[in-house]
Amino acid sequence: MNPNKIQNDAYLNVNKQLWDDKVDYHVTSEFYSNEAFINGQTSLQSIELELLGDITGKRILHLQCHFGQDSLSLARMGAKVVGIDFSEKAISKAKELNLQLGLDVEFHCIDVYNVPKLDLEPFDLVYTSYGVIGWLPDINKWAKMIASQLKTGGKIILVEFHPYIWMYDNDFNDIMYSYFNVSPIIEETEGTYAQTDAPIKNQSINWNHALCEVITAILASNMDLKSFQEFPYSPYNCFSNMENIERNKYVLSRFGDKIPMVYALTATKKG
Repeated sequence: MNPNKIQNDAYLNVNKQLWDDKVDYHVTSEFYSNEAFINGQTSLQSIELELLGDITGKRILHLQCHFGQDSLSLARMGAKVVGIDFSEKAISKAKELNLQLGLDVEFHCIDVYNVPKLDLEPFDLVYTSYGVIGWLPDINKWAKMIASQLKTGGKIILVEFHPYIWMYDNDFNDIMYSYFNVSPIIEETEGTYAQTDAPIKNQSINWNHALCEVITAILASNMDLKSFQEFPYSPYNCFSNMENIERNKYVLSRFGDKIPMVYALTATKKG
C-alpha cells in the first residue's frame, strides 16, 4: 500500500481486521493467561500499579482496552471503569468476561478519536498502556481528546513501549524505520505476539511517535507533565529473541539492559 493513499480513516479498516483476527487466539493464549485472570490474577504490571496507587471510587477511562483484562483488573481494585476499543470482537469478549466475573465495567466499541461522541461524565483518570499509540496517526488529536475527558486535576497514565525499539526489524538486527513520525509503517504480518504460530496473515498500519512528539502534544493540550520514567526491560515476552532476567522482566538478548524498552508518564489537566 502506498503511504500517500492512506487518507481519512482508511487505515482503520486494515487495523480493525487485524485486531478482530487476533482476539480468539489471544483469549486462549498462554500469554494472556485468561483462566488465571478469571480466577483472580491481575493483568496489571508493577510499573502501572505503582503509578495507579489507590483508585478506589475513581472514574477511569481505559483506552484501547482490547478484550478487557486491564479494565476488569482496575474494576477489581475498586474503580468505576469505562473501557473502549475499536474491535467489535474484542469488546464482545470483554462484555462476556464482565458478566462472567460479576463486575460493572462499561464497554464501548468506538475509535479513540470518537470517544467525545459518547458524551461521558468527566473522569478522574485516563489510562492506556503497552502498544497503543502506535496505531494512531495523530497524537495531537489523541492528547486533546484525553484532556476533554478529564476533570480539572484529573490525570493521564500512559505506559508504552519505547519508540527506540520500533526502529528495528522484527529480529532486532537492523534499523529499518525512523525514530520520528515521518510516514506510516506498513507491514505484512503473520501470527501474533501472543501466539506466533497462529494461522493468520494481516496487513498492519502504524506510526512511530518520538517521545518529544508525545510530550509536546500533552503539554499543548492543557495538561502538566508530572512524571516521566524509562525502563530497560519489558514486562512482557512479546518480541523476538528475548531473555527473562527477573520475574516479569524481559530484555532483548542482543542488547541486554542497555536500551530503553518501556516508558511511563503521568500528566494532570490544568484548570
